[in-house]
Amino acid sequence: MAFHVRDAETDRVVRQLAARKGESLTDAIRHACEAELAKLDEPADRARRLAAMRAIVDEIATWPRTGLVADKAFYDALNDE
Repeated sequence: MAFHVRDAETDRVVRQLAARKGESLTDAIRHACEAELAKLDEPADRARRLAAMRAIVDEIATWPRTGLVADKAFYDALNDE
């Protein structure tokens, strides 16, 4: 299960990340990879959320309309103004 990094620049970057975050090398690598995987999942999550929002908008569009206009005079009348 071990990784062996043969690239000096990669080793430097991972060590710098771990030091800045106060983590072990293993934790720094895991968290960086998890963050990258989450970014890759974002388009699918976004599409799923948009589909859910569209379903809500479509449902609201089926509600009957009253034809009434709620203007300033209407709201003023609610407050006896």
